[in-house]
Amino acid sequence: MPFKQLSDEKKYTGKVFDVVNVHLQLPDGRETFYDLVKHGDSVSILPIDDQGKVYFVRQHRVGAGMALLELPAGVLNPGEEPITCAHREMREEIGFDAKIIQKLGGFYLAPGYADEYMTVFLATSLFESPLSPDADEFLEIVTMSLSDIYSNALADMFQDGKTLAALLLAQTFLTGPGELLINFDLR
Repeated sequence: MPFKQLSDEKKYTGKVFDVVNVHLQLPDGRETFYDLVKHGDSVSILPIDDQGKVYFVRQHRVGAGMALLELPAGVLNPGEEPITCAHREMREEIGFDAKIIQKLGGFYLAPGYADEYMTVFLATSLFESPLSPDADEFLEIVTMSLSDIYSNALADMFQDGKTLAALLLAQTFLTGPGELLINFDLR
């Protein structure tokens, strides 16, 4: 017998997410309740310019209590497609858009308690096309060489899960036949 949702009740409505209490029947017939964070789906983008520079943003994150270095990312507007959101978020956060944008994959950010699904894109052939950032965004744009991103990831430079996941998804697109184009030591 599979899990069966019996009901749900909204317990909190916030600016960014809602919390719903979900009543489930377990496979063994018992019933239980889970709190679920309802959050809009999102995108993360790995933008690489023609010189091999990768664009990141540093921004304060309340949950971490500090600024984190992350790939550009954001939440879809109602009815917006992920690829449209990716173009918009790049323009808002780093001031560039991309002629070529390729879906790398996707994942649930925290499926134990949230329903947010993130789609990851690789963006190349960048060109200037700035949009104003969101009113509550205070971003510092940081670039680094494509050849440094994986060694920096292994050196704990990135403490943001979506950035690490995006770099993992991109790895096969950044490699040549049988060999990594990026030289890094896994020890």
